[in-house]
Amino acid sequence: MTQRGRAGARPGSRPGARRTRDEAEQRPPAAPRIDLVAAKARVHAVIEPVVEKAGYFLEDVSVSRAGKRHVVRVLVDTDRGINLDDVAVVSREISAALDAAEESGSELLAGEYQLEVGSPGVDRPLTLPRHWRRNRGRLVAVNGLTGRVVEVDDAGVVLDVDGVTRSLTFAELGAGRVQIEFKRLDEADFGDEDDDEEDGEGGE
Repeated sequence: MTQRGRAGARPGSRPGARRTRDEAEQRPPAAPRIDLVAAKARVHAVIEPVVEKAGYFLEDVSVSRAGKRHVVRVLVDTDRGINLDDVAVVSREISAALDAAEESGSELLAGEYQLEVGSPGVDRPLTLPRHWRRNRGRLVAVNGLTGRVVEVDDAGVVLDVDGVTRSLTFAELGAGRVQIEFKRLDEADFGDEDDDEEDGEGGE
């Protein structure tokens, strides 16, 4: 979900509005030069308590330049997963928090910015206990092993590696990666053949 920040944002031109040749040839001014690392820290400090209060985890924040504006990308998640409605709710909360900080005189980002809120993809590294909890039952690769996550507790993770149970503590685990699985053809569900035969017989 994308929203535009109030810090210097201006509405776009009217649809179909004609511009002079000089205006068309002019490039939009670049975003003001700011310390992106410091800006990220300021944004993180403002939105983290808001995200947690709303019942979500703040997974990542990034700030980058894109032409005449900055782009703030925020990734959020929960143990139960996250859907589009969740993203819409937390996006409004984050946007309101950033606007309130700007209005109070705290300059988070110089000029116009665009806010993008989403959830992490399956390629996100599994680095925290909650990441592993979210992926119970999935095939993962970690520490040179590929196995299915059988159990996750406060101590670590239990993997099924080719039928052999392996227990690893969180201290032993590196960054895990979820492996994409494609359902085997012989395991695919094409319906009950008996039911089809019965249906056919009943139609005669």
